[in-house]
Amino acid sequence: MSKRKRNYSRFYALAKEKHIDLEQHKEVLVSQFTDGRTSSLREMTIAEYEDMCDCLQSGKQRGESSEAYQARLRKARSAVLNRMQRLGVDTSDKTFAAVNKFCMNPRISGKPFGLLTIDELEALIPKLEAILRKPKVRGPIPIFFNPNRHQLPS
Repeated sequence: MSKRKRNYSRFYALAKEKHIDLEQHKEVLVSQFTDGRTSSLREMTIAEYEDMCDCLQSGKQRGESSEAYQARLRKARSAVLNRMQRLGVDTSDKTFAAVNKFCMNPRISGKPFGLLTIDELEALIPKLEAILRKPKVRGPIPIFFNPNRHQLPS
């Protein structure tokens, strides 16, 4: 019986993407998904490994039903869209072009709206609230320029 070498690149890529410190959290993560049976990636079953990677990738909590996850995602998206609407972003467009353009700004999220995870959506809410609290500038700001003051010496 030959044993096939397993590839753990998906796990390491997800950990890097999510900024998870594997030195500190790898054993805890593996132990959680094996119900304490092991803390080694090699000793995980394929189903446990896939479940762990799926949870890391989607933000879905372990043991959470798809319906509960979808409800959490819908609630987070609704909260973000509500704040975007108050900022004046057109959220009624079926293509979400304005919403995606707004989200693609690196200061907002740098990703299209549909690709944001629940954690990213929840992190976006305080940013949008801060933008809403900022005073709005009305009209052009007057600039006073004295041409005599800024002349170069001859």
